[in-house]
Amino acid sequence: MAEIVATALISVLCEKLISVDLMKLARSEGIDSQMKKWKKTLPMIQAVLADAGQKQIKERAVQLWLDNLQDLAYDIDDVLDDLATEAIQRKLDRESDADTNSISSTSKVFKFIPTCCTNFSPRYGRRLSSTIDEITTKLNDLVEVKNGLGFVVNVNVDIANRTERRLEQTSLVDESKIMGREGDKEALLGKLLGNDEKMRIVSIVGMGGIGKTTLAKVLYNEEKVKDHFELRAWVCVSEELDVLNISKVIFQAVTGKNRDFANLDLLHVALKEKLLKKRFLLVLDDVWNEEKSKWELLQSPLVGAPGSKIIVTTRNTRVASVVDSDESYYLELLSNEDAISLFAQHSLGENNFENHPTLQLHGEGIVKKCGRLPLALKTLGNVLKGNRNGDEWEKLLNSEIWDIQDGSEILPALRLSYNHLPPHLKLLFAYCSLFPKDYVFDKKELVLLWMAEGFLLQPNRNKSMEILGHQYFEELKSRSFFQPSMNDDVRYTMHDLINDLATSVAGEFVFRLDDEMDSSNKKGTFENFRHFSLVGPQGGSYRKLKELQRARRLRSFLTMSRVDNSFFELLPLLQFLRVLSLANYVISEVPQSIGSLKHLRYINFSYTTITYIPEEVSDLYNLQSLLVHGCSELYDLPKSFAKLINLRHLDISGTPKLKKMPLGIGVLTNLQTLPKVIIEPGNGFKISELKNLSDLQGRISIMGLDKVINPIQAQDANFHQKKGLDILEMIWSDVFDDSRNDMNEYEVLKRLRPHHKLRNLEILFYKGTQFPSWVGDPSFDQLTELTLRCCRSLHLPTLGHLRSLRRLFVERMNEVKTIDFELLSPTNSLVGIAFPSLEVLEFDDMQGWQIWSSIGASDDGTARSFPCLREISIKRCPLLAKVSIGFIPSLRFLHIDECCEGVLRSMIGVSSSLVELEMLNVKGFTQLHGEDLTRLGAVEYLFFDECDELRYLWEPESDAYKNLVSLKKLVVHSCYTLESLNCPNSVERLVINRCHSMTSLIFSVNELPSSIIETIICDSDNTEPVQERGFGVLPPLCLRYLDVHNCKNLNSFPHDRLQSLTCLEELRIHGCPNMDYSFPSGVWAPNLSILRIGDLKKPMSEWGPQNFPTSLVELQLYGHNSGVGSFAVEKDAKNTTTSSFLLPPTLASLIVFDFIDVDSLSEVVQQLPCLKSLEIFSCPKLSDVHEIASYRSSLTVSVIP
Repeated sequence: MAEIVATALISVLCEKLISVDLMKLARSEGIDSQMKKWKKTLPMIQAVLADAGQKQIKERAVQLWLDNLQDLAYDIDDVLDDLATEAIQRKLDRESDADTNSISSTSKVFKFIPTCCTNFSPRYGRRLSSTIDEITTKLNDLVEVKNGLGFVVNVNVDIANRTERRLEQTSLVDESKIMGREGDKEALLGKLLGNDEKMRIVSIVGMGGIGKTTLAKVLYNEEKVKDHFELRAWVCVSEELDVLNISKVIFQAVTGKNRDFANLDLLHVALKEKLLKKRFLLVLDDVWNEEKSKWELLQSPLVGAPGSKIIVTTRNTRVASVVDSDESYYLELLSNEDAISLFAQHSLGENNFENHPTLQLHGEGIVKKCGRLPLALKTLGNVLKGNRNGDEWEKLLNSEIWDIQDGSEILPALRLSYNHLPPHLKLLFAYCSLFPKDYVFDKKELVLLWMAEGFLLQPNRNKSMEILGHQYFEELKSRSFFQPSMNDDVRYTMHDLINDLATSVAGEFVFRLDDEMDSSNKKGTFENFRHFSLVGPQGGSYRKLKELQRARRLRSFLTMSRVDNSFFELLPLLQFLRVLSLANYVISEVPQSIGSLKHLRYINFSYTTITYIPEEVSDLYNLQSLLVHGCSELYDLPKSFAKLINLRHLDISGTPKLKKMPLGIGVLTNLQTLPKVIIEPGNGFKISELKNLSDLQGRISIMGLDKVINPIQAQDANFHQKKGLDILEMIWSDVFDDSRNDMNEYEVLKRLRPHHKLRNLEILFYKGTQFPSWVGDPSFDQLTELTLRCCRSLHLPTLGHLRSLRRLFVERMNEVKTIDFELLSPTNSLVGIAFPSLEVLEFDDMQGWQIWSSIGASDDGTARSFPCLREISIKRCPLLAKVSIGFIPSLRFLHIDECCEGVLRSMIGVSSSLVELEMLNVKGFTQLHGEDLTRLGAVEYLFFDECDELRYLWEPESDAYKNLVSLKKLVVHSCYTLESLNCPNSVERLVINRCHSMTSLIFSVNELPSSIIETIICDSDNTEPVQERGFGVLPPLCLRYLDVHNCKNLNSFPHDRLQSLTCLEELRIHGCPNMDYSFPSGVWAPNLSILRIGDLKKPMSEWGPQNFPTSLVELQLYGHNSGVGSFAVEKDAKNTTTSSFLLPPTLASLIVFDFIDVDSLSEVVQQLPCLKSLEIFSCPKLSDVHEIASYRSSLTVSVIP
């Protein structure tokens, strides 16, 4: 590793030594002769590094020489950085004395910079001179040793260009085509898609790199799997089984929400509630931990609908036993034929070597040495991608690395892949050993870290460091060193074996401190480390961090765990830091001492509670990246921001309390990231200050545009030249008062025309009565998303010629009354197809909108507008009465909310391919007519909500509803006047909620849907008497889930049919106070595993003993009006266990609600040997909770008052 670091650093040093400003400063201090010696000597050393790198494997003397060279190169770089920083300071000082009327961007800095001395202090000058003399002596010594080691001089290679050429030849292999795993895939699919009675756990077991995760990914993304499971979640577990964090990830995956919970109990209660009725698939990837108690705790809320599955991938066969796998599936090595095909695919882009006979023998030999292991084959195949040179293949096959025995578990094939990286990529890869296993990292942030460390040389001055970094990242990804994260398209991770490789090659270049530090063989060599990361839940104790006192030359400090506040005591000691990442760190204040760390290039305070950035940060002239994303309490930035002349990335997104911009941002012409700009009145920030920020990239939100008094300032901002912007958000004030001038706002928006490469545009709270012509101009041919929200324009702009537009959102445009042909084309004739790419169209809260008319199909039936539109949503448009938009054959999803009946019927008529139809609060809607039903033959999901005039879903005496042949799920919610419905035969899930006028819940046997598997009937409280109100008959035998609750007048239940429901797995009956029934023993469905019951007319205490089925795994009891005063267990004369009712011993989960008189559960729990989870709600007299929790470690007890 040392030669790699030295090679990269020496290249940087040589470039720094030709800096005019630095050499001028060196001459003024009398050290230029030393600098010239370094400039002459360093390239001579660099020329032998390639040979030294090969010889160090066998020659200890060479390895020691390289280690010393690496340390010295770092020392030289630190000195040169000191000098360069001083050169910047002096330059700024000179400019502060320049003419204040100068118009140059640099001279404008003067007014933000205090005057300071222009020479080194005598003490510092002496210390610097001494350091330089010491370095020169060491450098001469290294040259003498070099000459004695007999190195071969290497010919200079243009590495960067070689990388670019290779990048043009690479292509990603489609992992959905899993070579040699087709049989494994089909076998596991069969296990996943089976309709099991209970949740099943399937472990995929195999050695590292064999393809467990890849196979699990393929299964997870299989269309059949997506259709089969209602919820899916993927969690990477790794070595530390953190139950709290993993449970949070699962909750976020299944709900889409990131909530904070006070404790694990509350989290598990919420998670369990979300999963209870759902058939879910959970993948737990890379499980190592063998602690059964932790697994049982994690598993306790994972109780879903029957058929739910958990996939566990692990290398450890013992783990499969610990997690109680129903089946372990062992992955074998690929067959020789499949291994050859996989290798050929990655190296040649073909499935075999038939077209390359000269490479076949070498290829087969490499496959054999890779041991038919997929990861090794892919990684090494990518090394040879695009290379048809037989000599190179032979060289790889015969490399001595295959035979090296170093005692590590690093695969030789992976070492070979690393060795074939160019030196700069080796350095970048080794740096990633800072990341712990399974750590998910952001591509952009990693590039910023590389840049801060000085790893990104710029051989091509027309290419920025960021672009170069992204190219290098893609190169490492194409060689399989990085792989996309499962749950995120922009974040990545490393395979465990690749992480091991990075750690191995990094050596003393990087130190990752975790809970194993005390046993690490690196502990005694802190002085040599330059890059440091802190990981693990307990990684930040001061006892461990105090070791950093010896790491005075540290360059990187990254924390991935909570750190003690005492860490700040160490900051002043780390004077050579270039990277400081305290993201998610528990602080509210940044210490002023940070201003002394003048080498800093990267600071990350994201997701902390800091309130301001101290003024001292402005003294960090080398700073390139300042990230404070998600700092919700941040309200102030340094006033002297203009001194940060090297700043390239300022991420202030997610800072709602930050209401003003620092002065001088306009002179920071290197800025690329600036996601938020706040326009201020008076002497505050002006939009024209963005004029020279031509390199802005990504997203920018311009807030306070109503403060732009002179439209010329908007024009001066030069947005039409900022071609790097992808997303532009323009925001005026949400207060529409008389102080605002609509014509002025029109002129401002007109002059803010962005570059035509923009991809996403949002315009909010604009008061102008019309939009300028550039909004919708066809030249914006890359615009994919447009949002117009809360604008006062009388008309929508013409948008039909935006050929790439895929999503259009129009919200709260209350002045718009008509949307017609002008939306498609500015003239009365349409050339071509309007909205050729639009997929999603949403109108929301358009209070004045009355008419929507558009163009229909052409004479040959071809759509002249919206040919790709698949989703339309019209919400809260109460005045919209006329819709005439022609036929849209591609439409699949339709959502109508708070509109009139005519809108619904018109929209149903525009397509016969609807798959989902949602109708909410549709005025005047009494039923779907036969004509409507004929167009809904493809619909799979119907949702009715708050349709107050709906009496029938469709005519009760008509068979027209039988046209709904594809309907799978029918949900009727809060339709208070609905009396009855006929259920199509294809329905699998039926939900009826809060339909108080329903007089018949289920109909005659002949009308029952034969395939129904789930029925929910709840919150029905019709107050009028109905003759023999009840169920009449139950759904067919395939029913799996039946939920009847809060039906106030339901008085009977067909218990005689329960035993025939052999597929019924979950039953919920509670909150039916007129149901006079006790469910005697023997009436239950034979395979019932989940039962929720209680709050019925007959108190539970009168039900008699042995009520509950022995097949139960989970039982919820609702105690309201139960009459149960005790769960005590008694022994009769024959020593037989008795109680008021007996709980089945098979229970794994028991939940009790609202038993206000019960004071003890301990005796009952002792009779439940399988119980893993006990949840107690509103049982105020219960006194033995702690006693219950102490019975066994595998039992989780939660108490909610």
